[in-house]
Amino acid sequence: MAGPRGDRPVRRSAGSGGGGCCWALPTGLLCAYGFFCSVRPSEPFLTRYLLGPHKNLSETQVFNEIYPVWTYSYLALLLPVFLATDYLRYKPVVLLQGLSLIVTWFMLLYAQGLRAIQVLEFFYGMGTATDIAYYSYIYSIVDINLYQKVTSYCRSATLMGYMVGSVAGQVLVSVAGWSLFSLNVISLTSISVAFGMAWFLPMPQKSLFFHHVSSQQLGWEMKVMDCKSGSTVQDHPSVQRAPDLWQDFLQCYSSRTMLCWSVWWALSTCGYFQVINYAQGLWEMVQPSQSVEIYNGAVEAASMLLGAVAVFVVGHIKASWAKWGEVTLALFSFLIAAAVYIMDTVRDIYVCYASYVVFRVIYMLLITIATFQIATNLSVERYALVFGVNTFIALALQTLLTLIVVDASGLGLDIFTQFMIYASYFAAISLVFLGSGIYSIVKAYRTQEQVQSRSPESQ
Repeated sequence: MAGPRGDRPVRRSAGSGGGGCCWALPTGLLCAYGFFCSVRPSEPFLTRYLLGPHKNLSETQVFNEIYPVWTYSYLALLLPVFLATDYLRYKPVVLLQGLSLIVTWFMLLYAQGLRAIQVLEFFYGMGTATDIAYYSYIYSIVDINLYQKVTSYCRSATLMGYMVGSVAGQVLVSVAGWSLFSLNVISLTSISVAFGMAWFLPMPQKSLFFHHVSSQQLGWEMKVMDCKSGSTVQDHPSVQRAPDLWQDFLQCYSSRTMLCWSVWWALSTCGYFQVINYAQGLWEMVQPSQSVEIYNGAVEAASMLLGAVAVFVVGHIKASWAKWGEVTLALFSFLIAAAVYIMDTVRDIYVCYASYVVFRVIYMLLITIATFQIATNLSVERYALVFGVNTFIALALQTLLTLIVVDASGLGLDIFTQFMIYASYFAAISLVFLGSGIYSIVKAYRTQEQVQSRSPESQ
């Protein structure tokens, strides 16, 4: 933590009470909630379950009529949930998330028919939209100088939960021979445990918009987090939190560098959501799972593990992202496009699996760099707003793409044609950023030459 403790008393967040256990207890409870909420061993086998004898749905119903409902509901609920999260002070929305997921998996066990499964997808969209409450709750409980630490704890807990769930699902299916219905029972049980834990979370006394604290209460201890170095710097004591949110938002999007990373964030996240949503459908078409062994759980676990390693490594790489960032985005976006293209055209399930892992790892690496670049000059509370806007734009684009390409009321294309479009989509992103990156580099070198040519004259 930056700064000597003897200079001035450390400000504690409202409701923290001052003791170390007062941040450790809610952080521990939230991590436990995130872990158990993420242990869903049935999720990597969802498509197989819906197409199998338990639900007996057709491929067209699953891919073109059911899965798009998640996209529409996520977009429709994101803004209302964002406002409700702040107004209700987080905990009620965390409880709503747990309840939504319980309803989702209960219906996954017992609901039958197309309309019922579409309703299920709506509740799953609600559970996804309420993620914002989970990731922002802790900021209203702990001191601001603990934000980076508790954020890493919460994200690590959810990642570990997904990995445990994916590995457990694969082992139980491949080794123990459990049914997919049994995996859904385990998922429902784990989510129910998480929901029970959420009730013990303390109720925050402040929030970002509706219940923000005054500048007098914030005092000298308002800090801005540097996401590259992990250090903190002192903010001015007279800063007003709420009015500065809009100013920070405008400043971020008025900067060409920040705008570049934000545009990539929105465009690529749109394509990323589409690929991971329909990857199981592609695998099912390449190799039907009813007659052979599948390894969806192992693939998901491997992608998360390797993604976590890539994220860790990129955090220690020193590079001039302001100069080479756009070219980097172009290069890796092209690799993403190539991975999706191979996944679509090489009709071998193991090639599909490997390409999917490469796709997810590259995306996790790039989205981490984008996070660093956008967040460097913004406080944690403020860049959450910018990230929310980027995600909203991504969902709006995804909704448009889903409506045109996937939905039965649109073109309703088959899964292989869809993935060819997604590969072309990432290739287009690569070309756009390649052109922009070359322009930026040429402009920087010309500026440098002009400065060097003028320096002898100035002497």
